[in-house]
Amino acid sequence: MSFVVIKTGGKQYKISKGDSIKIEKIEAKKELKEGDKISFNEILLVDDGKKTQVGTPLIKGVKVEATIEKIGKAKKVDVIRFRSKSRYFKKKGHRQPFFKVKINSIK
Repeated sequence: MSFVVIKTGGKQYKISKGDSIKIEKIEAKKELKEGDKISFNEILLVDDGKKTQVGTPLIKGVKVEATIEKIGKAKKVDVIRFRSKSRYFKKKGHRQPFFKVKINSIK
């Protein structure tokens, strides 16, 4: 079984062909929609079952292609700032946008 480690959105993911993963939303020049194809060029490690390649820091010539299955937002995270005895209370919320992608090929 072969797998690769890619870097996207400041995180690293161990993936193989056919996997579905949730990643941070990618900013692109054109707006991405569900069904669009994207590629990852920042490959850190490749393992094909017999030989392992580790990048210094990246591996050139390897590309991962994926299809966007879903675009959404994660659950809301509430941020509260509170100071006792001074009537100071602030509440904010944040929903992180994400892509759910399916890995099509590793070249």
